[in-house]
Amino acid sequence: MGHGLKYPEDLAAWRRWHESRHAIRHVYRSTRGLLRDGPAALVDVLRPRAGADLLVAVEATHASFANAVIAPLEHVSVERTAIVAPVGWESPMRYAGHGRTTVPLTELPALVDPAAVLAAGHFTEIGAAAFALADDSDLPFFVSQHGALTPYAPPLPRCARLLAWSESDGAFWATGREDVDVQVVGSQLLWGAGLVTGARAPSSIDGPLTYLGQGHAAEIPRARLAHAALTTCRAHGAVYRPHPSERDITSRAVLAAYERAGIRVDRSGRPLVELEAPIVSVFSTGVLEAAAQGRDAWVDFPRPPAWLGEFWERYGMHRLGSDPTPAPARPDVEPARRIAEILVEAAS
Repeated sequence: MGHGLKYPEDLAAWRRWHESRHAIRHVYRSTRGLLRDGPAALVDVLRPRAGADLLVAVEATHASFANAVIAPLEHVSVERTAIVAPVGWESPMRYAGHGRTTVPLTELPALVDPAAVLAAGHFTEIGAAAFALADDSDLPFFVSQHGALTPYAPPLPRCARLLAWSESDGAFWATGREDVDVQVVGSQLLWGAGLVTGARAPSSIDGPLTYLGQGHAAEIPRARLAHAALTTCRAHGAVYRPHPSERDITSRAVLAAYERAGIRVDRSGRPLVELEAPIVSVFSTGVLEAAAQGRDAWVDFPRPPAWLGEFWERYGMHRLGSDPTPAPARPDVEPARRIAEILVEAAS
């Protein structure tokens, strides 16, 4: 069932690989920040009037991070929670009374004194600073899984307390690591998608497929991704929906080539949750989101590498031409609430 990460412990090696790909820029743009000379990045630190014993690191504002670390903010005590986030980040209304200070990230330890820290990892600049603070003071550092895991996911920090989507994800991410503690909480992303189950009739393969593009993905060469999308869209009359990150000059050229080949490109930017069409993709979490909504969803890729087949198996994704992907298992407790409970327990 797979062999875990390509870089199970070496964050520097993962960064070198990631930067060599130049494909995913929207989340990890500042992964080298703490290693570079020059002024430290500015961040916003939000604090209650009294001292807070919980620190939540908001490394980015994308949906995956929102589900992993922002959603739990709704279930912890406002009075005991401090937040470090990108400058200008719009906090939930519950935190409107927090004082906001814009400071260099290096000043974070002087402003907060937590007993437990929550982040999505230590691969971004904010995440690395939050981990350094926890590591220096021997505090529990919780990593909330923010996406589906390929072998090219960043490694977990030392002595991480992983809050995983599933037992199989926890085992995969922590393979070869004796220092990592794993607790299964489920996926807030998929929990939210499942809330609309039954709101519409399941889609049918007879309708036009929507192909969720992943031209931004670093794990597979762009040429192979483009060929796979072209082949599937032509064979099944599918509409190509670009990933929001497919905006660079190469992506725009590829999209134009699809259109010249007679493939319709959906540039509407309509939220995935509002789509009613059946979908297909290579390894997008959108396949699981659609399945959680009760919609037909599949994966497809010619001659998939071994790791991709293992990925499909771990998440229960079904290949195009077979039965649709089943809805993911749903935990008894909302994942964001469970994450908050675990964080509070650790700080008590």
